[in-house]
Amino acid sequence: MTAFVVTYTTNSGRKRELTIQADSPSSARRELRRRGILANTMVRKEGVTAAPTNEGFDFRNLMEGGITIREKALFASKLSALVDAGVPILRSLDLMRTQQRSTLFRRALTSMTREVNQGESLGNSMRRWPQVFDNLTIALVEAGEAGGVLDETLKRLAILLEDNAKLQNQIKGALGYPITVLVIAIAVFLGMTIFLIPTFSGIFDQLGAKLPLFTQMMLDLSKLLRSSFSFFLVGGIGVGMFMFSRYYATPTGRRSVDALSLKIPLFGDLIQKTATAQFCRTLSCLSKAGVPILMSLEIVRDITSNSTIGDAISSSRNEVSEGVPLSTALDVKKVFPDMAISMMAIGEETGEMDAMLSKVADFYEDEVAATVKAMTSMLEPVMIVLVGIIVGSVLLAMYLPMFSVFEHIR
Repeated sequence: MTAFVVTYTTNSGRKRELTIQADSPSSARRELRRRGILANTMVRKEGVTAAPTNEGFDFRNLMEGGITIREKALFASKLSALVDAGVPILRSLDLMRTQQRSTLFRRALTSMTREVNQGESLGNSMRRWPQVFDNLTIALVEAGEAGGVLDETLKRLAILLEDNAKLQNQIKGALGYPITVLVIAIAVFLGMTIFLIPTFSGIFDQLGAKLPLFTQMMLDLSKLLRSSFSFFLVGGIGVGMFMFSRYYATPTGRRSVDALSLKIPLFGDLIQKTATAQFCRTLSCLSKAGVPILMSLEIVRDITSNSTIGDAISSSRNEVSEGVPLSTALDVKKVFPDMAISMMAIGEETGEMDAMLSKVADFYEDEVAATVKAMTSMLEPVMIVLVGIIVGSVLLAMYLPMFSVFEHIR
């Protein structure tokens, strides 16, 4: 047997190191999965690296861009079909490489083909490309290889990634519409204020009409926006956005903003339902594939976009490792709906946790779709009224003095 030195990161962010005995790197990785440990690096005792997790920073990755969830789902679906048809894994990877449009994806598959041909496992070769394959994909592939059901786990992965992409698109659709309309409305308001109002200002000066208060306020605003103040305003907005991004990049700032986002009317409820559906769907898929519960919770935590929910999952993972049921641990955190927690508890009692999580995910995915549809139907007239008010206020300010002019002519 060979000794392997493993480094990993705990939930508290501390670096840990342990030594395990195994016949091969694959056996060592199986032992780590059994313990619920996600390794950063694994090195043979004599100093030969067995499982590096990445190939270092590469400036080419900046030019090649990232890999979308839909591209990953398509890759998993096609690879599953090839493996299920009995095509050798090397031939399958080579076929997938020729079909990829992304240069980064092609480079990854070329490297993986070479490593698998040299005896490396598919999951371990994926670990060298964290820019392409996340921990969720790697865990399912490794579980499929260990259980001899790679085609089935790849099918589950493809479906899971498609579901996640669908949820993301629904959220983008719900947020994108009002933001787009609001930006257009502000642009129209600024355009009319900066370019249209000055034209009427000269006419009002020639007529000598007494301007209403509202019109005078709009004229003053137009002068202000055409002065050097506008540069300071744009600069201030830019600095504010930069400072916010820097604040959000800190752990404290992200937790504060994410916690606040869950309290926003309508949108907070949508974020919670989306996180619930994604959590249940992913955990169900990982559990069916045979991934240990502690490792599954760690993966789910990493793919959760809201840090408040991620912290709750991480804390629950620690309690689960001490023997506390998952539903009990999550119930205390109050980040998921009560109905979801109750369904999890029933699944734990009946031993049908996988099926119950899948049903909960189905329910909340439907809830997200219904919520997005309701929000869009409600926001559409609101945004139309908002645009009407913005444009109408400018026109009203321009035409109000006309009444004074007509009175003066009489």
